[in-house]
Amino acid sequence: MTPTREDVVRAGETIGDRLLRTPLLSSRTLGAHLKCELLQRTGSFKVRGALNKISSLDASERSRGVIAISAGNHAQAVAFAAAEENIDALVVMWQGASEQKITATKGYGATVDLVATDPAGAFARLDELIAETGRTLVHPFDDPQVIAGAGTVGLEIEEDAPETDVVIVAVGGGGLVSGLQTALAGRMRVVAVEPELSPALHEALAAGEPVPVTPTSIADGLNAPFAGRLPIEICAGIERVLVSEEEIETAFRFLYGRAKLACEPAGAAAAAAWLSGKVEATRPVVVVSGGNVTAQTAAAILARP
Repeated sequence: MTPTREDVVRAGETIGDRLLRTPLLSSRTLGAHLKCELLQRTGSFKVRGALNKISSLDASERSRGVIAISAGNHAQAVAFAAAEENIDALVVMWQGASEQKITATKGYGATVDLVATDPAGAFARLDELIAETGRTLVHPFDDPQVIAGAGTVGLEIEEDAPETDVVIVAVGGGGLVSGLQTALAGRMRVVAVEPELSPALHEALAAGEPVPVTPTSIADGLNAPFAGRLPIEICAGIERVLVSEEEIETAFRFLYGRAKLACEPAGAAAAAAWLSGKVEATRPVVVVSGGNVTAQTAAAILARP
């Protein structure tokens, strides 16, 4: 089922005041507004979709628990949302994922499975565990209720800055950009930004179907091995931009130094597209989502000229 704007509005009602209404800050130096989803609970927009999905489960589904797969931000979101709803959560991650994000996911109360050695293997492991446990999948980006929850970011932008002519958003598997497109289509232009080294949606839209990629970007929060079928459907024809690793790092340093936003590399990708002149607009909103970065990663990027 493809979500509608009405589904996004209902998601906002379901979420209510259990999550933050994140600030929309103005940056004169950047020449844009910044939608600060890195300040959301668990550090990213992901918790909006997770909470909307988990809140919809019936008694039987709740008793079996939920399962998710993630490099870290969706993992934390599902762990938090499940705890809010008093539901058991199992999260599939993989060896080499951020230790900080693994620890945080466990801290919110979820069990973490680390059998897989890479993202592709993790999806195979996910299928095994669903078959074994009967848990309900909370997909990170290919679920209508998850997408509707993510779309509440767009409702807030529309209310806080109705004059906006473009919303620039980073893309992994396509959940947030799909939510924004669902909420804002015909109202505001949405531009999808991906790292050159993690182009899952870009490749999928070109092919018209999910295409496996091997993502290797420093923006690990965007390293989805494929884009979802719903995002491909919802985002058909959307404007899309690719950014280099150097452009992401430059934007990362800008957001730290000038905007005072301690984002992760994934949170800087949308700003990278704007700073590099790859998007034309007069009243843009740049979504900054992802505030879960290790000190080592941040220090390394900030130290480079």
